[in-house]
Amino acid sequence: MKIPKVQKRHCKYCKKHTQTKVAPNKKKTASSLKQGSKYRAKKRGLARGNGNLGRYSKPAVTKFKRSGAKSTKKTDLRFTCQSCKKTSVQAGGGIRAKRVEMI
Repeated sequence: MKIPKVQKRHCKYCKKHTQTKVAPNKKKTASSLKQGSKYRAKKRGLARGNGNLGRYSKPAVTKFKRSGAKSTKKTDLRFTCQSCKKTSVQAGGGIRAKRVEMI
């Protein structure tokens, strides 16, 4: 996927269309964010112990080749406004792409 380095976008801080510099950002893992249901469930002790724990239980490794891991990652783009220098995050959680190239 090819993305231009500079795009004209609406800046929510300036409240007008300005030139923005596009920069890819590395997606942070759920464990580094220290939030969300998985972390909360582990803290409460719900992700531990015996029995079927639903989404915490492991998949049948013989059946699934990748066992949950996806082959593509979602793009995490940061848009920096050229006039006010404020950065906004990409809306909608990004688009799945194997490789992102800045042109």
